[in-house]
Amino acid sequence: MFIHRYPQRIVCLTEEGTEILYAIGEQHRLVGISGFTYRPPEARKEKPKVSTFLDAKFEDIIALQPDLVIGYSDLQADIAAELIRRGINVFIFNHHTVEEILNMIVQFTSLIGCQEKGFELIENYQNRIHKIKLEAQNLAYQPTVFFEEWDEPIISGSAWVNDLIEIAGGRLAFPELKNKALAKDRILLDEQVIDRNPEVIIGSWCGKMFKPEKVKKRLGFDQVKAVQNNFLFEIKSELILQPGPAALTDGLDEIVKIIQYVTKNPAN
Repeated sequence: MFIHRYPQRIVCLTEEGTEILYAIGEQHRLVGISGFTYRPPEARKEKPKVSTFLDAKFEDIIALQPDLVIGYSDLQADIAAELIRRGINVFIFNHHTVEEILNMIVQFTSLIGCQEKGFELIENYQNRIHKIKLEAQNLAYQPTVFFEEWDEPIISGSAWVNDLIEIAGGRLAFPELKNKALAKDRILLDEQVIDRNPEVIIGSWCGKMFKPEKVKKRLGFDQVKAVQNNFLFEIKSELILQPGPAALTDGLDEIVKIIQYVTKNPAN
């Protein structure tokens, strides 16, 4: 009789896989995590750190005897290739939109034999999103939002971030960049941001603190409504720059708070 055996020793090269495993109560199968993992906090305390985003401790990973390694993005292709050459099963996801995040959860949980738990998790996220969309319909107006993912050069937000801004009731300052997956395709000049004149600027500079004062000092930015009204806000990178549960929960909640604050405190 054939017995189905799903992966029992999993290494997650990025945070979203780790957070999903904890969310569905399968963290006992997680044997290694990324050093950039901050959610949930217990993962950082309990699990060995075996990678960054672009590098991995291959000998440490092999020593953990994983039967599945998962990662995210084409940027981890070299790590994946080396692990495959060493005989490890690897699955790399490449999701960018909110819909694709939900699809990733289905695929990952199915891969490890927990599809029903995945469906339950997705239903919770979808219900939250639906509720927030309904609440957004009651906003006094839809402010124009520019999300800045990096400062030198200026890079606008990833696709899932743009989705979340629209879910929360904001209008995108650069809708034509909404689904550009690669950061190099979202690079902007100062003049382009000035020309779009966003009412709100949200910054989340990957790996470093967002500095509103630095934005204000950019040449010509004194003409931008967001600067004039001091509507410059930070969302911590770990809440919004990982395309997984964090973005769908705490990250989205932060965007909602910002947009609600701006619409309740209109500019002079």
